[in-house]
Amino acid sequence: MRKSWFSKLMLAASVAGVFAAAPALAATNLKLAYALSTNSHYGAGADALAKTIEGETGGEFKLEHFPNSALGGEREVIEGLQLGTIDLAIVSTGATLNFVPNTGVFDIPFLFRDLTHARKVLDGQIGQEMLEAFPKRGLVALAWGEQGFRQLTNNVRPVVTPDDAKGLKVRTTENPIHIAAFRELGILATPMAWPEVATALQQGTIDGQENPMSVIVSAKLPQLQKYLSLTAHVYGPALVLMSPNVYNGLSDEDKASFKKAGHDAALAMRAYVDDIEKSGIEEVKKQGMQVNTVDHAAFVKAVQPVYPQYYKQFGKDLVESIRNTQ
Repeated sequence: MRKSWFSKLMLAASVAGVFAAAPALAATNLKLAYALSTNSHYGAGADALAKTIEGETGGEFKLEHFPNSALGGEREVIEGLQLGTIDLAIVSTGATLNFVPNTGVFDIPFLFRDLTHARKVLDGQIGQEMLEAFPKRGLVALAWGEQGFRQLTNNVRPVVTPDDAKGLKVRTTENPIHIAAFRELGILATPMAWPEVATALQQGTIDGQENPMSVIVSAKLPQLQKYLSLTAHVYGPALVLMSPNVYNGLSDEDKASFKKAGHDAALAMRAYVDDIEKSGIEEVKKQGMQVNTVDHAAFVKAVQPVYPQYYKQFGKDLVESIRNTQ
């Protein structure tokens, strides 16, 4: 009996030892790509995304960050999401309009009155229905993020009126909606991938660029540009996207966790923008930029001839329903 008891004890100890020695299941690492630095609004969104995903899934999923266009420009990143070589990304609508064309409607100049107006549209029926169009293009849209209102910088002169903008060679995204308005203003719009912009500014290939304050500050543009004109010409949304290769393989519970993480990322970007819209102007002034306000009404009037083109592209009802949202 004693031998039998001892044998059983040793067997139990052996089995327990095997289980104790077995390593915990490794977390699934997912690649998260974005074009800007970790201290940008994209970085703030990425941190919130990672924190929520890891917390909601008990560490089952962890995000590996690839900032500063480490995995390519935004178009390449979106194609990577479709192919499954990239798992998650935070991108601008300047890139998504090539995949889901109607997202370009939000890039119409002077469409939104302020941040409150823009957020109400994106959080409402119009914005949410737009997110539902992404799966048809091999993408999953988790949430709308934010960049803020785009402002104009250059090295030639302060821009106060539309006439001041004429002849400036300004880098733009590959966004025909922006380009049409800039050309109407007499700006020499120059589409260029973001990683190339700093070198082009240093070499004088372009005179300026246009981006939200969140980018102007985080990309250290005061080191490269003399003048900041507060044109607020376009509201810049962002999108938290995911590869369907990953998303479709998740449980319903995990899908809900990723959706929540996308929402938290959007809130983090908005909080960053709220702060930088107030503090960024003073920050760039300290760094030597000359900042000026503009004749906003004159700019609005100057781009009106382009609006029939936007009506034709997106439908007048959609454009006006966005403009009239209260």
